[in-house]
Amino acid sequence: MLESCIAFSLAAFLLALSPGPDNVFVLTQSVARGARYGIAVASGLITGCIFHTSVVALGFAVILRDNEWLLLLIKIAGAIYLLFLAYKVYRSSDKIKLDESTVNPDSWWKLYRIGITMNLLNPKVTLFFLALLPQFVVPAAMEEWMQIYILGGIFMLVSLITFYTIAFLGGGAARFIRSSKWFAPAMKWIQIIVFVGIAVAIFVI
Repeated sequence: MLESCIAFSLAAFLLALSPGPDNVFVLTQSVARGARYGIAVASGLITGCIFHTSVVALGFAVILRDNEWLLLLIKIAGAIYLLFLAYKVYRSSDKIKLDESTVNPDSWWKLYRIGITMNLLNPKVTLFFLALLPQFVVPAAMEEWMQIYILGGIFMLVSLITFYTIAFLGGGAARFIRSSKWFAPAMKWIQIIVFVGIAVAIFVI
């Protein structure tokens, strides 16, 4: 079991580090608004993984896999939500304040909820967990559902550390771009592209 956990930790680290919608969104929020924003998003994304781990451990992921209509509904709901977020960013001002001392705590809570919702409405996360976690289950070591929760916890811990590191690095970079005139509008459109891109990827990938 220990060898399996070590191997899974390495796989989880490589997956969390590889470029993808989640870490890109964490990075853009951190660079645009400060590390605390990125941490809020990352925390929400990882919290959502608790649900996906439970789905796999309890066997509900098989229902999603075998019922295409239910999976399609979840995909549609996720895409609509992401496009709604893209629209809200489009309608917002491109004046980005990078001073974390004036940040409204409600904004962190909203980004945390956005991270959770993005994760929960992405059925590919559940299907990914369904495909990956069982591969590292050791027969007869302990109950399968317990091993799934342990592996899920490892994935969340490794991903959280990786995402927090990305957030801190992005937040540090923000200090060097306070005087930039082009950066704020560019980040606004990058966020829109990220949201729209994730919405499209739900159906394409």
